[in-house]
Amino acid sequence: MILTDWLLILFIVVLLAWAIYDSVIIPKRNGETLLTVPLLRRGRVDGAIFIGLVGILIYNNIASHGALLTTWLLSALALLAVYLFWLRQPCIIFKSRGFFFASSWIEYNRIKEMNLSEDGVLVMQLEQRRLLVRVKNIDDLERIYKFLINN
Repeated sequence: MILTDWLLILFIVVLLAWAIYDSVIIPKRNGETLLTVPLLRRGRVDGAIFIGLVGILIYNNIASHGALLTTWLLSALALLAVYLFWLRQPCIIFKSRGFFFASSWIEYNRIKEMNLSEDGVLVMQLEQRRLLVRVKNIDDLERIYKFLINN
């Protein structure tokens, strides 16, 4: 195998590990899940560009009679990208002591203020960072509000 194949294997393993961590391990960390709210997907154009570029690499590899293993690895990378950009549903997961947003744990005491923008984006101001929570269903903002008030 050449260096390209090893790099493709490395990228596939890292992306697969992150996908498993995001969908299986995060909901089980830091206690029981009390509320899960689906978020809007972002980066669909970026995902289409990435998958298009991988498609071009697959075509070039086939046209130049490249290694079959490289074609399969590129195909696996494209399928993983389809899952990550289009099939996986991003969520904010609320627990008793904090919540997971974009795969990072944030405790409730770090929230300094919360605002709701005119276009339905919940803005949470932390110490030095601002979180923009774009929910898929606008009614979920009320569920988040009631949950945060009760806890």
